[in-house]
Amino acid sequence: MKHIFIDTNIIIDFVSQRKPFGQTALLLFNLADKKKVKLYASSHAIATAHYILKKVYKESELRKVLDQVMDYLEIIPVTVDVLRKATRSQYKDFEDAIQILCAGTIKNVFAIATRDVADFAKAGISVYTPDEVLELIK
Repeated sequence: MKHIFIDTNIIIDFVSQRKPFGQTALLLFNLADKKKVKLYASSHAIATAHYILKKVYKESELRKVLDQVMDYLEIIPVTVDVLRKATRSQYKDFEDAIQILCAGTIKNVFAIATRDVADFAKAGISVYTPDEVLELIK
């Protein structure tokens, strides 16, 4: 089973079914449901997804949906250690640093899935778009 850390944008794509990305996100979550992959996300990604999606969804609906989304994810907590390492890191984007460092805590992590591959290029972990992840898993 592949262990895949998903970036915030994948969660947003899945919940909002944002075109054209939502279908690919759905396929990743379907693989997790079938126990063919294990998906991980940071606690920060859930909070950020909520912040972005609350502009489109009613609060009660959004909380219910995010609660259901977490059934398919193992949540990696953003600890003070992760935050300190992120502040001291050379990554240009602080939020990306948090994501990369959370992904790095996963034993046998296969990849980070994100639509923002360029900003994750120096992660030290394989980084792919969701489409590429699906192709590699076939």
